[in-house]
Amino acid sequence: MKALPKTLTGLVLLAGMGLASTAEAALISRLGGLAVYDADRNLTWLANANANGLMNWTAANTWAAGLNVGGYTGWRLPTTLRPDPSCSSQSGGDSYGYNCTGSELGHLFYTEGGLTLGQSITSSAVLSNLFINMQNSVYWSGTEYAPNPVNAWYFYTSSGYQSYDVKVNNNYAWAVRSGDVAAVPEPGEMGLLGIGALAWAGTRARRRG
Repeated sequence: MKALPKTLTGLVLLAGMGLASTAEAALISRLGGLAVYDADRNLTWLANANANGLMNWTAANTWAAGLNVGGYTGWRLPTTLRPDPSCSSQSGGDSYGYNCTGSELGHLFYTEGGLTLGQSITSSAVLSNLFINMQNSVYWSGTEYAPNPVNAWYFYTSSGYQSYDVKVNNNYAWAVRSGDVAAVPEPGEMGLLGIGALAWAGTRARRRG
């Protein structure tokens, strides 16, 4: 069997390298910097972490649901996992305290941001490079506090603490949506297409030989 031409071999290697580098990047900028895709959770975050100021819980949900960013709708507030075994469960609750990586904001803070309890979200170089207007304060979750629906869960980005607050209070809101918003194939997808095309070209070359 004849070897592939050196040029073709080089292109295959480059395509593979592109796939590897893409696989390592969990957070990817989208829509020209308006959004950020979390490949780990298959979520897309609004890049502006304070697009509408302080709001009560009902207003925050209404605001998120009405967003249209780059033609994409379906935005909402992040959810809180209940129960969440990753939490420190302070105050005897099932989703209280620190290290709550099961919640969507907790995952962004601890896992993607590389932060630990007591640190502020603005101290994460990874998140600061992709998001704007991040507040070291309380952010609403879209999940109600089941034992008393007067309350809803929140995430405190100044320290990584998770608890609940009365819905009529004003806190910040950060919009997220399920799935990706990539309008064109990403580098990884292009790499797959490229490898397929190169393999096809190699097969034709061998047949000619």
